[in-house]
Amino acid sequence: MSPDGVDRLLLAEAEAYAGRPTAVLDDVSGALVGGLGGSSEVRAWCSDSLVDERTAAAETSLEPGGWLDPTVLAGARLVVTRLPKSLAALDELAGAVAAHAEPDVVLLAGGLVRHLNRSMNEVLADHFGEVRASLGRHKARALVASGPRAGAGRPWPREEHDDAEDLTVAAYGGVFAGTGVDVGTRVLLGVLDRLPAGATEVVDLGSGNGSLTAAVARALPRARVRGFDVSAAAVRSTLATAAANGLGDRVEAVRGDGLEGVAAGSLDLVVCNPPFHRGTALDRTTTPGLFADVGRALRPGGELWTVWNSHLPYLPMLRARVGSTSVVTQTPRFTVTRSRRPA
Repeated sequence: MSPDGVDRLLLAEAEAYAGRPTAVLDDVSGALVGGLGGSSEVRAWCSDSLVDERTAAAETSLEPGGWLDPTVLAGARLVVTRLPKSLAALDELAGAVAAHAEPDVVLLAGGLVRHLNRSMNEVLADHFGEVRASLGRHKARALVASGPRAGAGRPWPREEHDDAEDLTVAAYGGVFAGTGVDVGTRVLLGVLDRLPAGATEVVDLGSGNGSLTAAVARALPRARVRGFDVSAAAVRSTLATAAANGLGDRVEAVRGDGLEGVAAGSLDLVVCNPPFHRGTALDRTTTPGLFADVGRALRPGGELWTVWNSHLPYLPMLRARVGSTSVVTQTPRFTVTRSRRPA
């Protein structure tokens, strides 16, 4: 993939720190891990998204590390990253850099100007003594942080108990909905008592913070429940939420693109709240592929229960890719459907 404006800005800003041992975080195109080799010494890199990781891996011979793993940041005197969408994700990232990189580390975090806000500076200032903004170019700017303060801020993951669902949700910084229960997920939770009671092989596709995964495991006590998500932070959150609710022995979490690795015709039940954003951009392009993957993985007679925004044209898509589909419940904003693979 070609570098975008944020990549070009970060590559230019990094030239001032040539020769420093460097870690790259959340490269979405490979432009950073590939392009920084000439101006600095890239020793380690990692991405939250498995899709981004695979894209970047094509541009470097270095193996990726675990997301925000201390070994990725150890020894780094320059860390280059794209600014995450949420302040919580930025807080976790900045805290990890401050805790595990070198004392003289410089953090370069770039984003499009229209996505920057003063709160990002304030989050970085919680973990670094000095924060400044670069000059703008390519419609992007970088926030430049130095003087790390290790141990500042609260640790991750964080937990919150949802009284309405009697569920404790644990989440790492970059996970959609954080420690809350997403409003669409809550609609699906309201009909879990109607799930097929005999289902034993169950998957939550796009498990996020694991709230739906844990609730399904609780509703189907005989089932093996697995959460699948492309995000490393989501996989960790799913496991943390399961543990917080005493379900750690019955819930697994897998970092995967869709249902890759799942045998055809092996699942009794899939639940799904399909993702519709990628970073700061609206993106529903993955949904048709997810539904087709579910249709492949379900056994004959197996079911997909999914919740989606009611204005979206998902009903014919579900019928074409999975099977017979009916509406279970509907609100002005959300629709829950049950799709059954033909027997």
